[in-house]
Amino acid sequence: MKKVRVSPEDRALYLLTNIALILLLFIVAYPLVYMVSSSFSSGRAVSSGRVVLLPVEPSLDGYRTVFSYKSVMTGYRNTILYTVVGTSVNVMLTLMAAFPLSRKNFQGRRFYMTLFVITMFFSGGLIPSYILITQLRLINSMWAIILPGAISTYNLIITRTFFVSSIPSELIEASQIDGCDDFRFFFTILLPLSKAIIAVIGLYYGVAHWNAWFGAMLYLRDPALQPLQLVLRSILISVSIDVSQIQDPEILERMVYMADLMKYALIIVATVPIVALYPFVQRYFIKGVMIGSIKG
Repeated sequence: MKKVRVSPEDRALYLLTNIALILLLFIVAYPLVYMVSSSFSSGRAVSSGRVVLLPVEPSLDGYRTVFSYKSVMTGYRNTILYTVVGTSVNVMLTLMAAFPLSRKNFQGRRFYMTLFVITMFFSGGLIPSYILITQLRLINSMWAIILPGAISTYNLIITRTFFVSSIPSELIEASQIDGCDDFRFFFTILLPLSKAIIAVIGLYYGVAHWNAWFGAMLYLRDPALQPLQLVLRSILISVSIDVSQIQDPEILERMVYMADLMKYALIIVATVPIVALYPFVQRYFIKGVMIGSIKG
């Protein structure tokens, strides 16, 4: 094999590129490493600022305190339920809406697409939305946080673009010649060919459901129905310290240490499960985000 010669200018460019990428990696990764290290350190080390990269005075006190609240496991259960059910509903409705909008022979598709796009810029607002949810009798129900955002217009657009650019019209015509109707084509041919876009919008919807808390704060009054994010918010508020109410300096010091430590433990508890999901959809996600970037 003939060896490729690299000019000094190329070597300098490669060196600068590698240095820039390493710096960028450090900028992105360091806050994550710092949060993990702080969550496994002692409260005294966190409050004094001694945690830089690795845990100082390793301890699990933060996690013990977080999981001592029974509501945390209830919040986990609710969030997993809302994420799984909500993402399934979101993905299926988005796919079913994007498929006819991608068909050139669908009459009125421009009109319906315009209606969807309008919702990206205009909405009724918080009070009309609350009145609507109340009149639909969805208050204190998980459907109050799933149905209002059942379809994201942004995800609908990228799904429609995927169908237009990746599913040839000849495939639809060939299936129709063989006697395949639209429903059978959708479930037996289209869905198996759409794993990439399903992974992409599924990750988008899943992350949104996992991090959601505002809608739950408005519509879920029963603590047993509240998701994890709202539970952790309540815990964080409960450990907030009013210095004027505490006279003993030792008790105040311990509470300050624990409050600082729990902030990082709560962040890790809330983010690790959804972050752990990414490696399983990474290969589909990388392919899906390139939708529409290449025309040919």
